[in-house]
Parts: sequence; structure tokens; C-alpha cells
Amino acid sequence: MPKIPAVSPATGECPPPNFVHTVDGNFVDSHGRTILFRGVNFSGSTKAPEGEASHLLDGFWESAEAGGNSFVDRPLNLDDGSADVHLARLRGWGFNILRYALTWEGLEHGGPGVYDDDFMNYTIRVLRKCKEYGFKVYIDPHQDTWSRYCGGSGAPYWTLAACGMNPLNFTATQSAILHNEYPLAHQPDPASIPAMTWSTNYGRLAIQTVFTLFFAGRDFAPNCTLDGCNIQDYLQSHYIEAFGRLADKIRDAGDLLDECVIGWDSLNEPSEGFVGYPDLNSLPAKQGSTLKRGPTPTPAQSLRLGMGQAQTVENWAFNAFGPKRAGLVTIDPKGQTIWLDPSTERDGVHPRYGWRRGPDWQLGVDIWAQHGVWDIETGYVMRPDYFRYLPAVEFADPQDEVTEVEFVADYWAPHWQAWARRIRKAHPEAIHFVAPPVFAQPPPLPTEDLAGRCAYSTHFYDGLTLVTRHWNWFNADAVGLLRGKYRTKFQALRIGERAIRRSLQAQLAMLKEDAPILGAYPTMIGEIGIPFDMDGRKAYGWTDGGRYKGNFSSQQRALDASLNATDGPNSLSYTIWTYCPDNIHPWGDLWNMEDLSLWSVDDLRLRGESSMYQGNGDKSSALLLAAHRAARSSSTVRLGASGGFPQGYPSQLSLATMPLAANDEQGGMPDTSPFSCWDSAFDFLTDGARAVKAFSRPYPIATVGIPTDIQFDIAKAEFRLVVRVRAEDAPVTNSAATTRPVTPSSHSTIDDPKGERPATEIFLPIVHFAADRTVGSLLDRSRYKRDPSTPDIDIDEEPVCSRSSETLRGVSNSPYPPRTLQNAVAVAVFVSAGRWELDGNGTTLRWWYPIPRPGEPDHEYSIIIARRGGRIITEEECRHQSFWERLCGRASDCCIM
Repeated sequence: MPKIPAVSPATGECPPPNFVHTVDGNFVDSHGRTILFRGVNFSGSTKAPEGEASHLLDGFWESAEAGGNSFVDRPLNLDDGSADVHLARLRGWGFNILRYALTWEGLEHGGPGVYDDDFMNYTIRVLRKCKEYGFKVYIDPHQDTWSRYCGGSGAPYWTLAACGMNPLNFTATQSAILHNEYPLAHQPDPASIPAMTWSTNYGRLAIQTVFTLFFAGRDFAPNCTLDGCNIQDYLQSHYIEAFGRLADKIRDAGDLLDECVIGWDSLNEPSEGFVGYPDLNSLPAKQGSTLKRGPTPTPAQSLRLGMGQAQTVENWAFNAFGPKRAGLVTIDPKGQTIWLDPSTERDGVHPRYGWRRGPDWQLGVDIWAQHGVWDIETGYVMRPDYFRYLPAVEFADPQDEVTEVEFVADYWAPHWQAWARRIRKAHPEAIHFVAPPVFAQPPPLPTEDLAGRCAYSTHFYDGLTLVTRHWNWFNADAVGLLRGKYRTKFQALRIGERAIRRSLQAQLAMLKEDAPILGAYPTMIGEIGIPFDMDGRKAYGWTDGGRYKGNFSSQQRALDASLNATDGPNSLSYTIWTYCPDNIHPWGDLWNMEDLSLWSVDDLRLRGESSMYQGNGDKSSALLLAAHRAARSSSTVRLGASGGFPQGYPSQLSLATMPLAANDEQGGMPDTSPFSCWDSAFDFLTDGARAVKAFSRPYPIATVGIPTDIQFDIAKAEFRLVVRVRAEDAPVTNSAATTRPVTPSSHSTIDDPKGERPATEIFLPIVHFAADRTVGSLLDRSRYKRDPSTPDIDIDEEPVCSRSSETLRGVSNSPYPPRTLQNAVAVAVFVSAGRWELDGNGTTLRWWYPIPRPGEPDHEYSIIIARRGGRIITEEECRHQSFWERLCGRASDCCIM
């Protein structure tokens, strides 16, 4: 049987040559090759309009109540030349896919049904630019704890008013933690907010209420209606239609669907709110995605706080061993309530948004009290299990067994179906990246909605590293704990880096095993990554007298461990979180002190100086670049005793990322090519990057057969791939006839004419395999300028080697690499069978090998690729090596008998 269908299962049409199939648990191209997608989330910068970083309070509420600002220029400025630099950098790192983050607020911030056409048109322009660079894209409707106005990102301000809430009192009632009002709205100190505090909002009243209304309002809040429509239907219909309008725009553009935009994620990291809560008087026994950190009220206490009643609640600390109770703390809202004053809607009609609230919905009063859950006067919770069962079965015969609510199947799945049908109306061939709540298994979904065009989308982070901001010597099997694999937490403990790396790989294997619930579809790890502000931001030079400035070795180990987990037998596609063009050291990704961007303007090298990295001084390239174009914050915040930053440091940057000469005091942009500031591709790709050797890694882009083992050793700059090839894996040779079944007459052998048969293609990153002349002045010691004939590699069978070639064209027609950048690699290649060649750019290796004929057993082939002369060590890396590392490096040519 052919591996790829003759016609699209979604439309019945013949697919075009650039079509991406989802069959046999893999992404597959039109030649029948297994595709791996490796990319990045683009971008965390899209969570807010330009100039509105999450720590800024001035004008925040005034702008919200006026309808908000446009998200145009997020994530890229298309007019200053920086877009080409950013996209060329991402392409040069080896990424071939982008998870393109968009928020509901960006589309419909002006009010219900008021769409920002300028932003949609801008988005079309950015997508065309992504297409120009050869990227595939899938759209991410992004949210974190619902909205910027309750401490996260995603939904417009008006949705909270629609739910009868007053966000200005969220901080006083601890109904949500907002970065720009932390810890107190009248005395904010946003730089002091502990890491990941924003995620505690998933366990707070405002977010739990709004998600309950969004997913299950008809069942649990039947009295809440707007314009005769239940709040669930009101919110969901607006959310789905806003993105549906964008999908229509992309369709009407005529040159993006399937060529560039291949699919759509579902709502990012959805929350169940209160749905399924067994007891409102208690904190959940299973922590799930709700982090306990700081003051942590129970749901019942949250209800009382929301009505302005003081409560004494548990206070939680978080250390390397997880959350731990740290006493009690009293929260006193002093009568302030999160529920809108009735005077804001005269006669039940909102003066700005125009909706008419139903007569049974009383403003100023907790909606759950209005539904009989608790009594406001006494504070007593009369129905602590209100959200545990469907109201429809509440008064069933006592002899009948009452079924508990199952959030994913009962509420998330129907929402996903409505979403998928609207998107497929505009994008018939869309791949639906199905993303249930974090770590939750997907439910079986109707075949007609999946339509054979589906991928399971899940997220994975090393949670201990993410929260503690430290690469620890121990860790835990978090997925196994949540799935009930262990009786005690101690059984999930993993000690030592080797055990941790095995555990991370096993956890991802467990998540991959969820995909068959949907069908024979591939898995995409939609988010994976690590924080770069680890260990008190010592890599920024803010501690120990600047001793560790530019040293991202801990970050490299942590990120390599996570990305290594996607390799091995897992062979997973992923998009790393995140790439922010405006990341800066003091405020990270400019959102809730998150600092996960793979690149930062503050890590650009100063030109004309020997230092690999500049600091936060007035002459930093960040300040020079921003001098004539960036909005500057008028506030100054001290980031603790470890260091500070100068007055006027830009709080939000809109900049071209070309570093200037160090003596350019005025910050004027040179009248030269955008890439003329860099001497080589290696120089360009490492400038501003953090832990680049961990994420710019070799991988099989397209494989004839199935990759069964992928191994990459950073310390040796050595890549190993094992491929299993079946007779049915014979690639289709004519892309114009990819819909024809593969027959014996189309069988390819190793003797086929050169270049006629599609090959396995492997990406070779410049940052690992660059030749000495490409690395140039950044290289450390002269011994690496040698070019030994073979590296020290052992293989199980006699290798067959081929001469490299520079006559083949690149893997794509994208503008990368720029012609002005020197680009050469130094590799030694060993294959168990077949022949190989390098493309003209040296970054893609093509490998041909024999395909079993029908009836023959499967074949297994291996390839080893290493850098001639050993791994690249730059001067910067050498400065941060320990004495023993330097000694071993100099003695590497010696043999001790």
C-alpha cells in the first residue's frame, strides 16, 4: 500500500506537491518521506501591544477601558529591516516551522464584533515574510490565565466585563495576581515578583470563574445571559468567530494556506476552572497545572474574598523539593469586590459594548451565590460539590449511579469540535493540532472532525528547572506522578544528570503514547524550553563581580537535556518556547518576568571590542539601537542586590537587530547591508543567542523510512542516526505525480541517476560544524585549525564514505543564508550503506541508500557525522572553562597508557 493517500482525506482533492500529510503516526511529505518539524514559538512578544510590557502600570487600565491598542508590529517590525534579520537567524539555526502565537485580544480588542482589520492585514504580511524564508507555520490561539487584565494574556478586556467582573479589584481581593500591581496596586514593585507566580492564577477566583463560564456556563451558570444568550455561548461564539475571520483573511490572501500555514492549534493550555472540583472547601489533592506559591486561598475563601471579606489563608513557599506550607497570612480586601457595580449598566445595558444582561443576573453579587452555591452573609458553602456533577443529574433517582463530570470529554471536546468546524470552513486542508489541557490525555474525537488531518499537540517543561531557575542534580518524573505511576513521590525521584535525561525522555515517550487515542497521527511538542535567568541572572554579569558574564553553560545543559528527550527513539517534532525580538536582561520576555527567549538584544556582541558579550551599560548595543526608535520607561526598578540597570532603560524595544560600532555614540544606523556587521554565518548565528549549541542541533529533516534512533553529543559534536526502511517506504520520484500509488516499477535503487530519487536530508548546524575559517576570530586555540583526516569514531560495521559535493542547490529557496556571510563546514561522515552529498551551503546532507524490494525484510542503516578537528570552542567558552576542562582540552591529543 502507498504510504501517502492518493487524495486528501479532508477534501477528496489531489494534494499539491508541497502538501504535508499526517499518516502512520508521522508527518509525511509528498515523496513519502518522514518529516521532522523543529521550530520555535514566534513569539512571546505577541502577548501585548508594542510598548505595553506586563510590568508597566501607567495608562494600563485607561487604555483597557478605551478599547485597547492595536497589536500591529507584534512580533515583527516589517518596515525597519529587522524582520529579515530575525527570520534569517531562525532559519540559520535550522528551524523549519513556527508556532505563530496570536491572541483573541489582538483580533477583537475594541469590543464584541469589532475586529481589528489592520492587525489581520499586518498578520498576512508577516506570514508572507515567513513563507519567503521557507517556514511552515501553525497558528497558536494563545492564552495564559485568560487575559492580560487578570495577570496573563489572551482575551480582550471586555470579556471580563461581560462576566460581570471589575478587574480593578483583582489585586485587592487576590482574585488574580497582576505583574504591574504586584504586590500592592498602590505600591507596585513588579521586579520583586517570584518566578512563575502568574501561573498561580489558574487557582484563583477570577480565572476559575471565567473558564467555568466559558466552557460550562450553560450547566453551572444558567442565569448568566447576555442578549438572550448564555455566557458560555456568548464567549465561545465570539472567540471562535474572531479567529474564523482571521482564517478567512488568510484564505483570501491566496498564497498562504498549505504552502505556509499548514494548520491550527486549539486554545493554548485551557483550564477547567471550577469544573470537576470535588470540594470547594479544600485545595485540590492533585496539584496539576496549578502552582501553590504565596498566599493560596481555597475556592471557598476565594469566594468570600471576592465579596470583600477578609480571610486568613495558607501561605506556600517553593524550593527545590517542591511546594511547602509556610504558615498563614491574612488578606483583607477592605470591602472591595470583584463584581461590577450595578450602576455601570443602566437598565441592564452596557453603555459601551451594548449588550443587555438577563434579568436573573444581578450585578454586584457573586454569581455563584446567585446560583445557590454559598451564602454571602454567613460565608457558608452550602453546596461544596456543586461543580462535581452535572446539574441535570443532581435530582436523579437516589438508586441511580451519579456520574461525575469529566471536563475534557464533557466540555473541552464539544468546544474543540465547534472550533475545528469553523476553522475547516476557511481552511479545508488544515492540520488540527489537538491540544487538551496540559498533561491531560485527549478524548476520542469524531473522525469526521479530524478528517485525517490531525496531530496531537502537547506541552512539556522540566518543571523543577522552570520554577527554581536552577539546573538541579536531582529531578522527578512529573508525568508519571500525575498519571498515578507511583505510590509515593520518592519513587519518582531521579538523581544525577544521566538519570534525569533518561527520565525526561521517558516522560515524552509517555506523552507520545497518547496520540493513538486520536488515531494514527503524529505528535507535536508545542512548547518546550528552559529559563535563561538562572542562578540569580549570573550569566548577565550581575553577580560575583561579573565573573560569569556570558556563561550559559548551565542553561545549555538544561536545554540539551530537554531537547535530547525529543530525540532518541522518540523522534518528536517540537516548537521551543520562545523567540522574542525585544527580550532584555532586566525584564526578560517583557511578560511576568519570564525569560525563555533563545535570543536577547542584550547578548549582542559589541563591535570593535574583544568581549563576546556586552553588559547593561550605556554603550550596550541594546541602548544604541534603541536610542532613536524605542519607547523608554520613566521608572527605575532595582533588581535586588545582585545588580541594577541604568535610568531610562527601554521597557519595550522596536528595533533592527544589527549591532553598531562601539564608538557610534548617537546610535545612528549605518547605511549598509543588514548582514554587513557580521563576518560569517557563525558570527551571525551566535551573536545574541543563549545556549545556542543546545537548540541549533542536527536532525533528519526528511527521512526515507522511519528514524528509530537520533543521538547528538554536544561535547563531541557528533551526530548519529539509525533509520529503518521498509519496501513501502520507496519514495515517489516525481513530485507532480505524488498521488499515484507506489508500484514495483517505481522502485528506486542505489544505482538510480544522481539526484533523481528523493534522499534523506539531515540538517547540519553551522554552530557545531563550521570550518575554522568560518568561525574566524571567535575560535579559541590554533590547534582547532588542523583538519585531521578522520575523527575518533567507532562504528559497528564497515563504513562506506562518499566525497562531499558543493554542486547541489540548497534545501529551500529562502533568502538564507545571506550571500555576504561566509558559510563552510568541516565534517567527517560515515554511513553503513549508500552515498551522501552536501548541498552548496553545507548545511544539508543528502543520503541515498538501497530500498528493500517488495517481499524483502526491512533494512536498517546508520550514519555518523562529526566535526573534523573536534567540537568548536570559542574564546568565550574557554574563559568559562574550569581548570580541569582546560587541562583536558589541551591534553586531548595525548594517550595515557
